[in-house]
Amino acid sequence: MEIFNQIINNKCIIVPFLLWFFIQTFKVITDLVKNKRLNVKRILGAGGMPSSHSAIVCSVATCVGREYGFDSGIFGIAVIMAFVVMYDAAGIRRAAGKQARILNKILDTPGLTTGEVQERLIEALGHTPVQVFAGAVLGIIVGFIV
Repeated sequence: MEIFNQIINNKCIIVPFLLWFFIQTFKVITDLVKNKRLNVKRILGAGGMPSSHSAIVCSVATCVGREYGFDSGIFGIAVIMAFVVMYDAAGIRRAAGKQARILNKILDTPGLTTGEVQERLIEALGHTPVQVFAGAVLGIIVGFIV
């Protein structure tokens, strides 16, 4: 029971989780306004503004820095991991999303497919640099405020 209390009182866990929940809920609401239909799957989906991945890792790094010091080794690890995640979001996953968009267009071209492919690829995988930056700033701000 003591471990559970330590986990639910750990700001380095709770703050990023709540931040992720609010960002993803915001994305569901903006998607509802934009498309005039509720897409609950959006709560777990990737992509969009701001990057919840960037917000989470930056809020973790900020919380760790405040808790253990901005000169601590654990803060250094958190910052490096944040950069890896943000690079992945804006680089690799964004490129995979672009490839998925092209492959889906090929699937939609009459005469090019045999009908064997039943599902379309997910295109909203990554983030633009602006979405990553916005998520990072939001994560840092929330990490300092809470």
